[in-house]
Amino acid sequence: MTRPSIAGLSNIGMSTTTQSRPSHTEDAQARVLATLHELRLEPHLLELEAHGFTVLRNALSADQITRASEAILHRAEKDAGTRIDPDHESGVQWTGLKYLAYLLYDDPVFEEILLNPAPLALTTWLLGESCLLSSVGCHFKGPGGNPLPLHADNGNGMPAPWSPISMVANVNYALTPYSKDAGALAMVPGSHRWCRPPTPRETRLDHDHPNPDAIAMDLAPGDCVVWHGNTWHGSFAPRIPGIRMNLAVYFNRQHIQTQEQHKGVVPADVLARHVNNPRMQVLLGCKQPYGWKTEGPDYSLMARNPRGLYD
Repeated sequence: MTRPSIAGLSNIGMSTTTQSRPSHTEDAQARVLATLHELRLEPHLLELEAHGFTVLRNALSADQITRASEAILHRAEKDAGTRIDPDHESGVQWTGLKYLAYLLYDDPVFEEILLNPAPLALTTWLLGESCLLSSVGCHFKGPGGNPLPLHADNGNGMPAPWSPISMVANVNYALTPYSKDAGALAMVPGSHRWCRPPTPRETRLDHDHPNPDAIAMDLAPGDCVVWHGNTWHGSFAPRIPGIRMNLAVYFNRQHIQTQEQHKGVVPADVLARHVNNPRMQVLLGCKQPYGWKTEGPDYSLMARNPRGLYD
């Protein structure tokens, strides 16, 4: 039996009338599915639906890894006021985890990574074409400190039970090798279906008594993990020398407040680089209708509000 391609999935189960007169929502779904098919992401879409996350290998080029790592290290050294040896750090200059925020405007390489086609296509499946960039940051982690307990990003201000529809999504790029001893990202497969946060006991990721359902993401630099907002995740505490460096690119649906401020404050040079890229403008909130002052709402922008899961 011939298996239908992902590009045809949006037609399965539709009536003849619906097929002949596709709605605005169906048009958006068809566009999203066509992009996933073009990028050959069918296996990753199935993993995302089944497990709540998927791993994309070699998502970044060697040049992007180098440039992003150098920009992040510069920020960390500026914050610490000292030089940091990312390969051999023992915990003297940098201990445990610190989140380095608002990295997008530190270097153009972060703009490139934001627009990375395959992760963005999977994020669009989760959040729709109107989704916003919420934040770009690094969990810069040295030896020692505590694990980051298991949690779900949908739990940030959303009461349970959560919707099975993803309201936020994360793309986590490894810039250094990930292993459990190096403080790797941890994921709980299938937890996106539970639509609730973990209990205090279920959050544990200490090396002696971790949640038995949590698995360590063994990643090479340049790999990334994309996950649904309901999926439980955290990270182990590093137990070997060196810095574990990532880039976390976080998105949300159009009606949700972003973690970082972008609308109205995007530097002119960034806007100039993307003047012909409508998707980048949407991600940065340039088409977001909310946040008005005495001028009141822009009804032309409000008319663009999403009406379905994919637009």
